[in-house]
Amino acid sequence: MITRFAPSPTGYLHLGHVVNCIYVWGLARLRGGRVLLRIEDHDRIRSRPEFERAILEDLQWLGFAADAGRHPVRRQSDNAGAYERAVARLQKSHTVYGCHCSRKDIGSDRYPGTCRDRQLHAGDPLPSGAGVRVQLDDRPERFDDLALGEVVQTPAEQCGDLLLRDRDGNWTYQFAVTVDDISEGVDFVIRGLDLVSSTARQIKLARMLGRDSPPLFFHHPLIVKADGEKLSKANRDTGVSELRAAGLDPAAVIGQAAVAVGLLDRFRPVDAAAVSELVAVADRQRGRT
Repeated sequence: MITRFAPSPTGYLHLGHVVNCIYVWGLARLRGGRVLLRIEDHDRIRSRPEFERAILEDLQWLGFAADAGRHPVRRQSDNAGAYERAVARLQKSHTVYGCHCSRKDIGSDRYPGTCRDRQLHAGDPLPSGAGVRVQLDDRPERFDDLALGEVVQTPAEQCGDLLLRDRDGNWTYQFAVTVDDISEGVDFVIRGLDLVSSTARQIKLARMLGRDSPPLFFHHPLIVKADGEKLSKANRDTGVSELRAAGLDPAAVIGQAAVAVGLLDRFRPVDAAAVSELVAVADRQRGRT
């Protein structure tokens, strides 16, 4: 079983990322799986090398080490060829087209197919200065989430035709992670509850790219603030580097994250090597093993 920890280098790690580490490494160790480290720097405008360096340093300090394969760290910025080949494959069998619409033009989360007449056939180059979309069918997707149970979503109603590359030439999150998970053999996706709405569209897109069986999914709870908002890199919420500077050791930071998300009733230090014990207890409490 292969899973991944996949931060975006658009800010520093905070306690919410530590929660994800607890679940990723904890469930991987509990199930005898491997953890890959992927830097999701598909957004070339907001990604910064100093953020990546800080992320890697904080992970090492916390004690969360990826299981090195051919490449200890995988970066989306090194993977442009795979994304181009995936688009070319979609062009052969699905409606792929150039899109000039801005977010203001669309006016909602669902894209209605305004530019669908700009279809790109097999062999056509991708347009410069325009987005690239693929048409999704209107069939629902069902998946069994190990935390949530059965979930049914219809991507065509959620988001409409899926954006693969934006007008600035950046590959999108939905597309890049789907291609990466296929190429890297990821069969267990462990991530926060805020990303559950992405799941069906990624399952559908993966099937369009030839993946017969989707990964297993586990969407874990998030740390939320008093106003109900999740922690944010942009707001510098409870950053790992700030907690380090305040004198906390790694086990104290992990324990603090575990308490904040409800994995512990009261604070105690937790070493990175022991996080599987936390998720094992949570598994038993949910009645899932």
